[in-house]
Amino acid sequence: MYRSRNILLIGILILQYVGVDALIKEHYINLRDDNESATCAGDSTNIFKQIIDKCCKTNIKSCDKNPKDVLVLTVASNETDGYKRFLRSVEVYGFRDNLKVLGLGEPWLGGNMKSVGGGYKVNLLKEALANYQNDNQTIVIFTDSYDVIYLSGLAEIVNRFKSMNTRVLFAAEGNCWPDKWLASKYPRTTQGKRFLNSGGFIGYASDIYAVLTYAPIENTADDQLFYTWAYLDEEKERHNIMLDHKSVIFQNLYGAVADVELKFEGGKASLLNTVYNTEPLILHGNGNSKLSLNSLGNYLAQAWSPEEGCIMCWEGTIELDKTSPESYPIILIAIFIEQPTPFLNEFLTTVSQQAYPKSRLHLFVHNKEKYHQDVVNSFMKTVGREYRSSKQISANDNINEVNARNLAMDYCLLKECSGYFSIDSISHLNNQYTLKLLVEQQRGIIAPLLVRPYKMWSNFWGAIMDDGFYARSFDYMEIVKNERRGLWNVPFISNCYLVNATLISNKNTRPSYSEADLDTDMAFAYANRERSIFMYVSNRVDFGHLVNPDSYDITVTHPDLYQIFDNKLNWERKYIHENYSENFNPNRTQIQPCPDVYWFPIVNEKFTSDLIDVMESYGKWSDGSNNDPRLTGGYENVPTRDIHMTQVKFEPQWLYFLKEYVRPLQELVFIGYFHDDPRIEGGYEAVPTRDIHMKQVGLHESWLNFLYEYVSPLQEQIFVGYNTSPPRALMNFVVRYRPDEQPLLKPHHDSSTYTINIALNRRGVDYEGGGCRFIRYNCSVTDTKPGWMLMHPGRLTHYHEGLRVTSGTRYIMISFVDP
Repeated sequence: MYRSRNILLIGILILQYVGVDALIKEHYINLRDDNESATCAGDSTNIFKQIIDKCCKTNIKSCDKNPKDVLVLTVASNETDGYKRFLRSVEVYGFRDNLKVLGLGEPWLGGNMKSVGGGYKVNLLKEALANYQNDNQTIVIFTDSYDVIYLSGLAEIVNRFKSMNTRVLFAAEGNCWPDKWLASKYPRTTQGKRFLNSGGFIGYASDIYAVLTYAPIENTADDQLFYTWAYLDEEKERHNIMLDHKSVIFQNLYGAVADVELKFEGGKASLLNTVYNTEPLILHGNGNSKLSLNSLGNYLAQAWSPEEGCIMCWEGTIELDKTSPESYPIILIAIFIEQPTPFLNEFLTTVSQQAYPKSRLHLFVHNKEKYHQDVVNSFMKTVGREYRSSKQISANDNINEVNARNLAMDYCLLKECSGYFSIDSISHLNNQYTLKLLVEQQRGIIAPLLVRPYKMWSNFWGAIMDDGFYARSFDYMEIVKNERRGLWNVPFISNCYLVNATLISNKNTRPSYSEADLDTDMAFAYANRERSIFMYVSNRVDFGHLVNPDSYDITVTHPDLYQIFDNKLNWERKYIHENYSENFNPNRTQIQPCPDVYWFPIVNEKFTSDLIDVMESYGKWSDGSNNDPRLTGGYENVPTRDIHMTQVKFEPQWLYFLKEYVRPLQELVFIGYFHDDPRIEGGYEAVPTRDIHMKQVGLHESWLNFLYEYVSPLQEQIFVGYNTSPPRALMNFVVRYRPDEQPLLKPHHDSSTYTINIALNRRGVDYEGGGCRFIRYNCSVTDTKPGWMLMHPGRLTHYHEGLRVTSGTRYIMISFVDP
């Protein structure tokens, strides 16, 4: 079974790495035999055995049999996230039996470790090594635990130590701490880090015990200062104490982050010190370098590899049995609508469609915006009752965001939930298995990766600056673009995340949303970092995306309609016709109800009805006369009762619509016609020739006059009424036909190279009659469909008229392209 499990793990990881996500979107994989009853999706012992086996095949030195006469010591009071990472690295390299953890489960007596302190660790070590005080053969390795990762097995560590011909070796760093005045007492070094660091040392047991007992130390005194005096005193010579100046074994990161880089060789990640060309075996994120340790720890100790992707992702996970929904952990979904948000209905739909039994879900909603209250009320009325329980705080309750988030956590505890799923209204979970997958991942705090489509803006930061704000990590772009998939320990997440309820129930780990003048997202992340609580973001599969609320204007009618720039993906899903892409099927025969009159599905009926609402809400229809103050000169040759896009602030959006959705159709059927002149604008000619422009020889104006005087009369004799202009669309408007206003339109040519005409409502339902007759061909198009677009030449060939509307109201959207 374990062999098959390993094969399946590797197969899925490879598929995941190359982006084949569909196979694992419902659930990662069932790794249990039919007769297994355990719920763990991957037994950690066997997973580590697989990692160790692979390690031994790819890196013999680091996985030689770990010597029995090596004692590994560390100190940890609590099983923090950092401690679990430390322990994982020990297990990966197979020396858990050599490890002894001191002080676990006991009160920490060493003072505040963010300043001086730590003498308690020295006293614990004294006690642990009392029986070894005369043992000059056993080798002892000590490291901190919360901020340390082993990068090798014991055999390689011991071999390097013995090659250095010393009895005791301490880690080294570039800062003299905690007493900088002692710097002058340190021996000068020609190369390498000069000062002692107490976070890691190795030596023979008797010598280390002698160093530990050269003087007494209070629990709250500073351990590094204690060891420093031992190094500077006669103890140094007596026990041949040396410092690891060039990071042969110990790599301290504080002040040295720029010295190291990841190296991927032999199917694994290792750490290279580029200054000294060494590959350290123990990594210590001392001081303010812990976030850098977190980033490197995403890869090191067999956590991630280019070939297998995220190996660590499978550790400690569970599998929820979809045949036993009653066994699913109870989760509180907390929805926060803290600003006017585009596509809110669609957001709520993605929440309600999560493939997680609603009988195991409580629902909490905080809506700050009165504009959205009707939508929220409708959601709570129709969907809210399906949940185990539901609670709403409405805009009229005047509860601020910080208090609302605290109330949501209290509600979670009240309902005895196992997890707290916080989701802001800008987070669209297109993957219906998002919540299930996050629960199965079994991390304290975990977020799904969400990115603004076509942008690099996401709901996580890979690094932060000293002031706590965004900095780009070395791997941010690869993660955001899903070039690397996995589970990433990061310093900041926002907008959507799952929190284990055990963190909420403990006052020392409960999330905080109020820290000084920080906003709630920054406060949440800051508090977690200060408490050394890891925050993970997962892009193991595609989960969804973020919408951009920055330009959302609730003063207009149907503000979603205006979001084509900032939220193009949602806009397309809401408004573009479901068969639009079929227009480009090479096997499709384009519909031509009349010669050179093409008919395409382009937008859906939601678009057409919303656009009508926008126009009717504005209400200032033209009077249908020839006098039109909106036009230059104030005269309309062929007047209609209409409203221009500029009047409803939709002109930029409409021009973009023409460019993105109409233009490809035009170029598909009217081959060879292009709107742009790249020679002038961008220096690119689609069909190049060896030529010289008239402008270049000073004949441009003369040539235009020649065209006007001698060519135009010939053209107009053949193609009556056609005049050319630069490509643009200046006339974009919705026309309204009514029997009692303007029922029809007289024969005319359009002022365009080509015209688009989109029906906005239904013939036979909203109106009778109507249509367009192309006089030259004696061909009429009357049975139009909402959202379908007619495209035809404007001048020369397609002289046409608007047919009479006999009852009701007919709406059409018109654009004259390249007038």
